[in-house]
Amino acid sequence: MKTLIHIYFALFTLVSFSQTISIQKSSALETGNAKDAGMSTERLSKIDAMISEEVTNGNIPGAVALIARNGKIVFHKAFGMSDNEANISMEKDAIFRIASQTKAITSTAVMMLWEEGKFQLDDNISKYIPEFGEAQILDTYNEADGTYTTKRAENQITIRDLLTHTSGIGYGVIDGDERFKKIYAKAGITDLFTTEKITIAESVKKLAKLPLHHEPGEAFTYSEGLDVLGYFIEVISGVPFDEFFKTRIFEPLNMKDTWFYQPKENYNRLVAVQKKENDKWIKYPITFYDTDYPIKGAKTFFSGGAGLSSTAKDYATFLQMYLNEGELNGVRLLSRTTVKSILGNQIGDIWDGPKNHGLAFSIVNEKGEISGGLGSDGTFEWGGYFNTQYFADPKEKVIGILMKQTQGPVNDTTSWKFKQMLFSSIDD
Repeated sequence: MKTLIHIYFALFTLVSFSQTISIQKSSALETGNAKDAGMSTERLSKIDAMISEEVTNGNIPGAVALIARNGKIVFHKAFGMSDNEANISMEKDAIFRIASQTKAITSTAVMMLWEEGKFQLDDNISKYIPEFGEAQILDTYNEADGTYTTKRAENQITIRDLLTHTSGIGYGVIDGDERFKKIYAKAGITDLFTTEKITIAESVKKLAKLPLHHEPGEAFTYSEGLDVLGYFIEVISGVPFDEFFKTRIFEPLNMKDTWFYQPKENYNRLVAVQKKENDKWIKYPITFYDTDYPIKGAKTFFSGGAGLSSTAKDYATFLQMYLNEGELNGVRLLSRTTVKSILGNQIGDIWDGPKNHGLAFSIVNEKGEISGGLGSDGTFEWGGYFNTQYFADPKEKVIGILMKQTQGPVNDTTSWKFKQMLFSSIDD
């Protein structure tokens, strides 16, 4: 009986906090008229022609592009092929591996729990995941046998450090430091994606024992910190990570096609990852991972940094919630004040240049706005391992999403052209 009561209480708690009704009532993201939204139809047609030309010239196999302004979708088109070898055309509802675009959703989940008073951003992660213990920095590395020495860090890894990639944790197979690639491989860390039977908890506990690149909080190193936070969400909420996403973000926002592992009825919509070989687009082979990971394997690894697959429409819905300062269609996931913090510069002068970094995104600063083509000061953005990108400009109320699925060398100029041409299409 006690067990049943505990289960009921856990479910009640999950439901009761899964969303709140807002006094604000924006519309769900739906198709609208470009002219009414202040966009030039003639200039949007040039984006259409540009992407079509890139497909025709063989620079990309296919793509889905979406543009929304003032809460209305004004451009949503599919180009080329989803799978050239299987002769499958691209459709607007195609499902893409969004890889690192997962990070912003994980960060959002973290901040939803923060709003509930579950923790403070400057708490040490070891308070919640004791395996991290006292932080250690890599000191020496022996190439001959893979052994290394460490020195005790002066700082400890905080939750804020994990959100901002300043923890000192590395990224294994895609790490810029060869020593860390080898250390992570030897320790059996699961990077990015897998079809193997392993959980995020198991991988993070291994990761916690490894040395850091540098003092926590003192430099930006792209990392598996969001995987750590995926496990942290499980610890804090008492709910499996995938279930937390489903019930507290995807269902409230009606993001029906966003999953760690797609349901069977969606398998045929998953775009093939392709590479160019002998002037033909072929399916990317199995390397350290199988590109079919969203639809096969053990389906037990929920990567907070890279695991989701989604559609352009679903991800635009997520971004629209941010442009609405945390609310969409009468459902509030985050407060306006929390969104302001997430979109603020959280790393000071660690990143020098046209962008800063907040708690979920990179953010265009005043230098970036002046340089042109990046959006207004405050535009937030990121991309994914398989050649996906997104950006949203709070001042212009515009969203841009360009989804592709390629690996290996490509002569692809659509990324910068899409953004540049999109902002040039604003007509009011």
